Amino acid sequence: MYTKGGDKGETSLYGPKRVPKDAPRVEAYGAVDELNSYLGVVLSGCEDGEVSSDLKDVQRMLFVAGADLAAETQESRVPRISSSDTDKIEKMTDALLLNLPTLNQFILPGGTMTAAELQYARAICRRAERRIVSASRDGRVNPELIPFFNRLSSYLFNLARGENKKKGESEEPWRAT
Repeated sequence: MYTKGGDKGETSLYGPKRVPKDAPRVEAYGAVDELNSYLGVVLSGCEDGEVSSDLKDVQRMLFVAGADLAAETQESRVPRISSSDTDKIEKMTDALLLNLPTLNQFILPGGTMTAAELQYARAICRRAERRIVSASRDGRVNPELIPFFNRLSSYLFNLARGENKKKGESEEPWRAT
């Protein structure tokens, strides 16, 4: 399917307004879409049912976040990321941290394939967070999105650590050369 509506470098927000495809808000929801798509890659190789279920929950929240960013006004009927979504991510992270050693140094991303992919997803999440911060400067972005993405990147980082621990893969400390 194609509409040809974007052939001149513009796209529609949720509503009638047209904006350039490189507008900060479009960049932000594009980064969220990229993260969601990459989590699909992670899921394609994930063998742990609980991790898969949690990541699918995250994907559903990311669709809400994308719609939230694409909505022109706070009054629209689009679902929004709320503090309860951020709380859910925090609880998921807290559950992971119960089974992980305290981290006292930086570690290099890597380990198992799933852990490495989760670290890459974390980096995409951080980019999405930066794009949301940029888009929020005009004051029309849901302020709850920034803490949500901040917590989500921590969750992905610790989920990667947990995947390495399950497979007996040690964390490689970063050392200045």
